[in-house]
Amino acid sequence: MSEIQNYDEAVQTIKTAILQSQYNASKIVNEKQLMLYFGIGKYISLNSRNGFWGKGAIDAISERLDKELPGLRGFSARNLRYMRTFYEEWKKLDNSPVNYENNVGSNLAHTCAKLLNECNDEIWNTLVPKTQEFPMEEFLSIGFSHHRLILSKTKDEDERIFYIKRCATERFSYEALGRSIASDDYHHQGRLPNNFYETLPAADQAFRAVNTFKDEYLLDYINVEELGIRDREDIDEKVVENAIIHNVKMFILTFGKDFTFVRNQYHLDAFGEDQYIDLLFFNRELNCLVAVELKTGKFKTSYLGQLSGYLSVLDKFEKKPHENPAIGIILCKDMNKAFVDFVIRDYSKPMGVATYKTSKDMSDELKKALPDIDDLKKLLGTDEERG
Repeated sequence: MSEIQNYDEAVQTIKTAILQSQYNASKIVNEKQLMLYFGIGKYISLNSRNGFWGKGAIDAISERLDKELPGLRGFSARNLRYMRTFYEEWKKLDNSPVNYENNVGSNLAHTCAKLLNECNDEIWNTLVPKTQEFPMEEFLSIGFSHHRLILSKTKDEDERIFYIKRCATERFSYEALGRSIASDDYHHQGRLPNNFYETLPAADQAFRAVNTFKDEYLLDYINVEELGIRDREDIDEKVVENAIIHNVKMFILTFGKDFTFVRNQYHLDAFGEDQYIDLLFFNRELNCLVAVELKTGKFKTSYLGQLSGYLSVLDKFEKKPHENPAIGIILCKDMNKAFVDFVIRDYSKPMGVATYKTSKDMSDELKKALPDIDDLKKLLGTDEERG
């Protein structure tokens, strides 16, 4: 082994150690910050909700903090109220033995001051629930701005936990989280009409495939009005495909994790027949090629036959020996789910059918679910730096 190769190995080893150390340090900082905000939120909640403070107290406290700690960021009156909401929405995590709700006067001030001053692991451990069901590690790993967005856009606890887990496992940015919530991923994940359990060789692989895809995708970056197309009937597959190619990073983020883009109009040449797959991906988790066919109209059974043929050629001539059978996804504008579920069972190749929405199809309610531009500008200091 040459000296250069030795140096390369040394550089990679040290680089990995540095990056891991930075990641671990950022996790600790984030956990400490969440603990602080939880404690401040609790302190504000117990004083403001029980009438110990008068009206306008939070605004006055924020102004005093700004004067006494010049340059302090993240403690505006608005953010202090967010901290109160953070505590009140997750107060079930507080397993402190003392019933703070019954404390008054000096006892309350003493216990809250203790909570704020003793920011260490021992205090934080009193907030950890005594059940393994709650994803505390994931909860602690995402930023406060992410928690704010989840709390403001969702109400159901199971839905909130779903997005917390997604943020943690997929390292969502604030914008990516907003897009996931706007797409209503919680209600669309794992509901794709498919035949995976009947066609994939292993049940665990079929389970992973089902949970990899959604039954509807929000492609809000495809703005047909900007393309000069007024009549929806004039939108063809090529227009949608080109828009996806120009925003392929966004499409992959929308499509899910572990996808790698191979190319569009992927050429298949078998038995003298030229065929072209609209979009071809590889998924690391599923260890297989994923062929995507774009359709601008309602689902037709003929689409399944066409896609099945593509998958046969991929498995015969493109699939590597260590890879799993290729999976096909039809992405169309509309479908009758019950009908698709019924007819897709007769095909021997693993396929699923999903729909998509463009910016023109977004309802006002869906648009409101996207992150507010003011929120993007007013992220707390440390969260803003982390992105």
